[in-house]
Amino acid sequence: MTAGRVPSLLARRSAEALVVLAVLLYAALAVGAITFPPLTDRVVDGAHILSARERDALSSKLAELEAKSGIQLVVATVNSLQGQEIEPYANELFRTWKLGEKAKNNGALLLIAPNERRVRIEVGYGLEGTLTDALSKIIIAHAIAPRFKVGDFDGGVSRGVDDIIAVLTTDAAEWQQRPSLRLDHQPPPGWLDWLLMAIAIALLTLFIVSPGFRWLFLNIMLNLLLNTGGPRGGAFPGGGGFPGGGGYRGGGGSSGGGGASGSW
Repeated sequence: MTAGRVPSLLARRSAEALVVLAVLLYAALAVGAITFPPLTDRVVDGAHILSARERDALSSKLAELEAKSGIQLVVATVNSLQGQEIEPYANELFRTWKLGEKAKNNGALLLIAPNERRVRIEVGYGLEGTLTDALSKIIIAHAIAPRFKVGDFDGGVSRGVDDIIAVLTTDAAEWQQRPSLRLDHQPPPGWLDWLLMAIAIALLTLFIVSPGFRWLFLNIMLNLLLNTGGPRGGAFPGGGGFPGGGGYRGGGGSSGGGGASGSW
């Protein structure tokens, strides 16, 4: 390699690093700009897709579940995911609301975004072994999505909640025998999974080989943590005292992204 090509190669690599940094900064800023609704009840119908009768019926079911088992299951509908995919939005909403008991992480969230036609079941750490990703996917595909497709939001949410409660409270030997709640083979990874894996490998490689990138990345993460990692009550409505929350709040639980998503 000639001496004249070295600066050109370095310039190109520097430009690539700057592009990656710009993408990371944009994503971080986008996440930081998200605002979440307050946790006002066990059913937070921000998109106004449920009838008053259905909201009352759901609230009663969820209150009974929480009283008998300690499991905190919340249903939420939102007008917009604010430009985010439903998976990170649901996980951050779950963490903001702190669903489930802190010691058990036994919370669950059924999130519906009707404008994006997306639905997700987000599961707390402590329930991942019971309400598995596979079962969550089946509940969405067989109980929720078909009813949403014909505009029956009351029926889809009601049936989805009933199936979630059944899995969480019924002996595993019983529901494992039900064909509608079994998934023997996980679907193969799609192109998005491979793309995300390639991006992760590329970023990890850049982090290892480039001290400059490593320094910038760590400083960005530190700044983000300092700016947004404090008590959530000061950053997002619904994260601390839940202003206007009617006295209902999460128990301090968390989720690591378990669950499943779907569309209709």
